[in-house]
Amino acid sequence: MDFTALLLSRMQFAFTVSFHIIFPAFTIGLAAWLMTLELFSYFKKKPIYRRLFDFWLRIFAVAFGLGVVSGIVMAFQFGTNWSELSRRSGDIQGGLLAYESFSAFMLEAAFFGILIFGRKRVPPLVYLLATVAISLGTDLSSFWILVNNSWMQHPTGFVMGPKDTFVPVDWVQILFNYVTIVRWLHMIFAAYVTTSFCVAATGAWYALQKRNDAEARIMLRFGLGLAAVLVPVQLVCGHLVGGYVVNDQPSKITALEGRWHAQQPAGEVLIGWPNPAQERNDFQIALPPPFGSIIDSGSLTAREPGIVDIPVQDRPFVYIIFFTFRIMVGLGLIMLALAWFGTFLGWRRKLMTTRWFLWPVFMSFPIGFLATLMGWFTAETGRQPWVVYGHLRTADAITPALTTGTVAFTLLLFGTIYSVIFIAGTYYIYRTLRRGPEALDRPVEDTTTNAKRPLSIPGGSPHGASSKTGTGAPGRPRPTPAE
Repeated sequence: MDFTALLLSRMQFAFTVSFHIIFPAFTIGLAAWLMTLELFSYFKKKPIYRRLFDFWLRIFAVAFGLGVVSGIVMAFQFGTNWSELSRRSGDIQGGLLAYESFSAFMLEAAFFGILIFGRKRVPPLVYLLATVAISLGTDLSSFWILVNNSWMQHPTGFVMGPKDTFVPVDWVQILFNYVTIVRWLHMIFAAYVTTSFCVAATGAWYALQKRNDAEARIMLRFGLGLAAVLVPVQLVCGHLVGGYVVNDQPSKITALEGRWHAQQPAGEVLIGWPNPAQERNDFQIALPPPFGSIIDSGSLTAREPGIVDIPVQDRPFVYIIFFTFRIMVGLGLIMLALAWFGTFLGWRRKLMTTRWFLWPVFMSFPIGFLATLMGWFTAETGRQPWVVYGHLRTADAITPALTTGTVAFTLLLFGTIYSVIFIAGTYYIYRTLRRGPEALDRPVEDTTTNAKRPLSIPGGSPHGASSKTGTGAPGRPRPTPAE
């Protein structure tokens, strides 16, 4: 493999975006979860909802901070590594990123402070509205990003201007076209499902340890119950996203399906091992025709194209798309089974006592993150070799003056820094989850925190125990009942 500046730049962007997407996928759902808990706390007046809110607010603060830090690098790379893309599409993509800052970031930044420090400083209704604003802000942020990304997948509403620049002529078409809407819904539901399983897994963890029974019961029933509704909806959204891929991106759909030769009607490949040299799949297991035509085109007789119909220079890397798509679908089916059976057990009032089932629920904590990453790999790798599909190749979008050595250095640098951030953040979150709601002897605003450092919200150290003297110095962790 020849490690050119182009390949390394692609690896760097893939690495940073894969790292970054974990945290927005978490915080979008967490913001909605916090809003739900505050709603129950406000109307039902039960202390347990406030207790759960304070517990999850600490985790939200850390994840939110990690998402902001890891996302800043994304914007810089458009200038450092992809200046030709920025020059040609800046009139469209620059505006979309600016609107994210003006609307979503403004909401998040303004009301995040109220969530952390405003419990005793604003009326309860204002505090509740702040949680609504934060949830709206995270959803709005994802909308602008998905508009931006969807325009690269399905460029529309523009004309070509001087020096091959993309000039916007129809912003309504750019913002609200069908592809953007279904992809945004697919991302939003992915985030909600991801958080649902994190909440349910945390409840299962406490139930297995026989601690925090009341909190564990709420987390399990809310998490699995919401997932039981959202996972089927997410599968439908995924199918709708596939519809535009069938119509607009034949290179992606043929690789995704693993169909090497056109068929009429077509079968459906379930699993196999792509063999590009012989243009077929080894060890293939497939459904017979017309299942492929029904799934792709909703027809019993439709002709479906094959990979060999796509010019060689326009084909994406088949292996990644073929396997990431199947992993994503497989994880979705596992989540559906867990959510439905867990909801059934909850209805039978056996959820807390069926320990053999609590273990897979506990182990499902990362399943939503993995499914989201697999979906992004399928979408982004499948778009190649185009950065703006059908109009600008990735090889032509790179910064002309970029050298291999420069990108190798920044890739190594980002890898090191991101690894440190990820380990530290994950450790904070793990320790907060392990200590559990019973460790909350003080509300968030009474802890010694620095408003400029969201990671200080859980405590003055990874041990989650800030000094009682108000210095914020790291201290020895106080033992929890479980310890």
